Amino acid sequence: MSPTDTNRQKLSGVVVQALMDKTAVVQVTRKFPHPVYRKYVTRTKKYYAHDEQNSCGPGDEVIIVATRPLSRLKRWRVLEIIKQATEVEAQI
Repeated sequence: MSPTDTNRQKLSGVVVQALMDKTAVVQVTRKFPHPVYRKYVTRTKKYYAHDEQNSCGPGDEVIIVATRPLSRLKRWRVLEIIKQATEVEAQI
């Protein structure tokens, strides 16, 4: 991790697809209270992240960090894998 990574935006999520070469699709879930009803709402968004070593698999929990545009959709890079998925989790 370089010193410039400390100021970059970081998100954590789950890898939902890792079929492309050096690319992982990460699903990030966030919860926030509804402005009027104060009930918590869940929203999910998918991000394309650069995975240099192709080490991510479906079901892995990862931290991604913002980076310069790498392709048409890739604006994030996999910083680290928090938890590897087991075979049962990956099939679900």
